[in-house]
Amino acid sequence: MFNPQKYRSKNCLIIGAGKSGLSCADLLMEMTNSKITVYDKKSLRLKNFKSVSDENFKEIIDTIDFAVKSPGISNNNPIINEIIKHKIPIFSEVEIALSFSKTKNIVMITGTNGKSTTTYLTYKIFNNYLKKHNAKAVLAGNIGKPVSAQVLKADKNDWIIIEISSYQLEDSTYLKPKIAAILNITPDHIEHHGSMEKYIEAKFKIFKYMDKNGYLIINNSDDILKKIKPRNTNILRFSIKNDKNEAYYDGKNIILLKYNSELRPAKIQGEHNIENEMAASLMASSAKISYDIIQQTLDKFKGLEHRIEFVREINGVSYINDSKGTNVDSTLIALKALGKEKNIWLILGGTHKNAPYAPLKPYIKKYVKKIMTIGEAAPIIEKELKGTTDIITANTIGNALKFARKEAAVGDIVLLSPACASFDQFKNFEDRGRKFKKIVKSL
Repeated sequence: MFNPQKYRSKNCLIIGAGKSGLSCADLLMEMTNSKITVYDKKSLRLKNFKSVSDENFKEIIDTIDFAVKSPGISNNNPIINEIIKHKIPIFSEVEIALSFSKTKNIVMITGTNGKSTTTYLTYKIFNNYLKKHNAKAVLAGNIGKPVSAQVLKADKNDWIIIEISSYQLEDSTYLKPKIAAILNITPDHIEHHGSMEKYIEAKFKIFKYMDKNGYLIINNSDDILKKIKPRNTNILRFSIKNDKNEAYYDGKNIILLKYNSELRPAKIQGEHNIENEMAASLMASSAKISYDIIQQTLDKFKGLEHRIEFVREINGVSYINDSKGTNVDSTLIALKALGKEKNIWLILGGTHKNAPYAPLKPYIKKYVKKIMTIGEAAPIIEKELKGTTDIITANTIGNALKFARKEAAVGDIVLLSPACASFDQFKNFEDRGRKFKKIVKSL
């Protein structure tokens, strides 16, 4: 556990000069008068902090009292190994940020898919309730601004709503949310964690220190999650199936069994969004937020950018941006949500994430007219999905869209849902999605 008093005026190494690392550096300098050094692979010129790179790292290692690891940096990184070798404590940015929180009202949301949508919906519900009680919700984490940049904005009666990744959970020694949700667990980030078991272990850290006053919300339709039986906290389960969990879907409405309430789902596509809404509703109910506030928020909720987002219709062909489909399971979700006949032109590819594409096969055979591959993973995708449907090597999104624009027929759907990370050709999935939309709008 990070203790701000113990590390006051100490020497801190920030590992990684991204948004979360630099935000944490600012927070530590303000709150503990820490002496900050920032490590990055590349030599940097930072206005407020001393910086080191691979070339001069060993010169300062003996002066470091504690380190902050930015999410995504491999545990096999030589710098991490050197810090461990010197027995220097390593903390996550989230853990350090929350040590300065004025409120204990913390909500954390994780899962392989649906995190951002659920986090934003949860934030909207909480904020709509709190503003009637002279308080507010603060949104933080992977969905936008780092927790370090947001934590001081929350007062004692406010709530902080955090989207948290397996990377951030893995790096944390102590986290204690009042309410937490795990939406689903399917293979993802195996290249970082090293195995599926390690990935699951990281996700489960979200409830490790929760107590009898807390609530853990989990998806009871998930084969891994339904086995969870934590002894230390209350557990609420939701399911898309009508199987009498605390929240379930009866085919028309969301039923909150424990709270004797019935909710109309938001007007956005896909069963996965019903699951997201059930999770958000249970979290809100756990905080004693009224049915009326939850329903009013659902009625106005339109979903998020890059999540099965309708872009444009041209000559009867619909163009859909699902750039957030960065793994196989999220692409599968998009195919399930949109698929009604064999009319989808699917753009797949990017940076391979060491997960098989085979789970897509039955849905491709049923719903996909043509696959258009892009990026580094194209040869692997073409090999693994050979025989499912016609496959075209497009290389880039621009080429894929030119081909689909020429060949797609009335009623067809052109879907960007890559099942891969974006870093081979783009800055991130947002950059990929916006460039897709820009090209579509120029057609």
